[in-house]
Amino acid sequence: MKILIRGGSIPAGHGVTRGYGDILRDTLAPRGIAVINRSRFGETSFDGIGTFREEVLPRRPDILILHFGVDDAFSAVYRSEFKENLVNMVRVAREAFETAIWLPTGHILDDPWDRDAVAIFYRAIREVSLDLSCRFIPLHTIWAGVLQEKGLRNADLLQADQRYPNEKGHEIIASILLRDVLKFFN
Repeated sequence: MKILIRGGSIPAGHGVTRGYGDILRDTLAPRGIAVINRSRFGETSFDGIGTFREEVLPRRPDILILHFGVDDAFSAVYRSEFKENLVNMVRVAREAFETAIWLPTGHILDDPWDRDAVAIFYRAIREVSLDLSCRFIPLHTIWAGVLQEKGLRNADLLQADQRYPNEKGHEIIASILLRDVLKFFN
């Protein structure tokens, strides 16, 4: 059993010693589930498309997590390009092998301009999920619930640059994904 994560800065664990991919890997390894993280700082969905055949296809994961969006929102990537890149990655994966494809959003951002910028990309993720029957994981919505439930401020889960979760934020993301992973493999 194998999970492959492909994305940008957040799944790469930028700025933290242990990102959510590391947490998933360490938690799932004793259960015989390998977690491979092929994410890199600053990469957008264009990078995902450019390396997809080399990074993803040979590994044939049972679950493919495509976690792009925040880097795209803060780069020169149009929403339409982002959406088409996600569609292309999903199609190429499905043509090559059977896999469950999960499309998570990112966390919420405090700055209203930044929040609006990422919301456009989060909607595109939702649309692709619905159109192509992928598992949509609205991390931003669940994240907001966790803040309220635990009485936290968003800043408690973020680095100084709010685009990147801190270790606590990565623990939240891992717990959200872990719940679904355990259901999938049971």
